[in-house]
Amino acid sequence: MSLTQQAPSAVVMVRPHHFTSNPQTMLDNAFQSECEVKNESEQAFKEVTHAVELLQNEGVTVHLFEDEQTHTPDSVFPNNWFSTHQNGQLIIYPMFVENRRLEYRKDIIDFLTDHYKVAVVTDYAHLAKENSFLEGTGSLVLDHQYKLAYAVESKRTTRSVVNTVCNLLSFKPVVFNATDEQGIAVYHTNVLMCVASKFVMIGLNMVPEDQRSELVGHFLQSHHEVIDLSVEQINNFCGNAIELQGKNGRILALSQTAYNALTAEQIIAIQKTAKLVPLPIPTIESAGGSVRCMIAGVHLQSK
Repeated sequence: MSLTQQAPSAVVMVRPHHFTSNPQTMLDNAFQSECEVKNESEQAFKEVTHAVELLQNEGVTVHLFEDEQTHTPDSVFPNNWFSTHQNGQLIIYPMFVENRRLEYRKDIIDFLTDHYKVAVVTDYAHLAKENSFLEGTGSLVLDHQYKLAYAVESKRTTRSVVNTVCNLLSFKPVVFNATDEQGIAVYHTNVLMCVASKFVMIGLNMVPEDQRSELVGHFLQSHHEVIDLSVEQINNFCGNAIELQGKNGRILALSQTAYNALTAEQIIAIQKTAKLVPLPIPTIESAGGSVRCMIAGVHLQSK
């Protein structure tokens, strides 16, 4: 089993020209806040530019697309509307919020189809009309090595669609619950947890006690060290990280906010198998997502 299978060496990112915190997503995203930064769109543009440079410096291939539209405030988070897979699948997802459905872009699909071996594009976007939703690798945290799909059930993550996608990919669904201190369901699985090649970062305290042992059992069976995150660390986006393959080995891309919230012991545990690469993106984080949300991994073979 390839050690790089979990960590893609190429990614898709979108640089927004009119970024703002999306009013349509505020109802169920507890991580979102009113952005008080002046020139927020200009700041977000700079943050993406700098993040891309830092990833490229590590040897990650970044396919960067511009978004000059004014009606797609969350376009900086492309991981929610599509995903790619080693079997050649490219999947398009049904999005919960209406203005996020405007993020679907044929030019990104065409680029990936032209440069990578895409066997089939499977489009589930129509399921949104049936009030069934699944928001890509926001809803699904995938263990590509052991074919497990972790999913927190929420308004944005419908169990039946989880099962449909897992059947398509031959992954085993692991659906569970997670809530914040107010008892509100965690809106996306990827703010709660991150699966890397050799470790898992997860806020276990936010998972009901009777579901924790099954989760930990999966982690141990798949030979992952468990790095338990506090609720405060989850609120600082420590779970919203992604392992990538760089030129000198694996890296863990996360925000500067998240990095600052990790303990010394956690940093040591991560650094055993991945180099930490913090990206400063405070303006973007005001929209309720962090580094993992900004990055759509390319798991396809190059042509």
